Amino acid sequence: MIRFRLKEIIADREFTSGKRITFEEIASATGIHRTTLSKIAGLRGHNTTTDNIDKLCRYFGCNVSDLLEYVPDEELGE
Repeated sequence: MIRFRLKEIIADREFTSGKRITFEEIASATGIHRTTLSKIAGLRGHNTTTDNIDKLCRYFGCNVSDLLEYVPDEELGE
């Protein structure tokens, strides 16, 4: 399963910048709807487009490997 690390990236950015980052702020900067961001951050197994992944990587200045991680199903207990 592919796991999105959006919450972790937001938390890291908030820590280093000293300010809160909202889905509204990310949505405004990227053009990704808040609902989609919420699903990416919290819905297990959510599927999104590579365009959204590109926009998030651009916004956070990160690599795809920072945003996504592969977790084998065996580790999830499935």
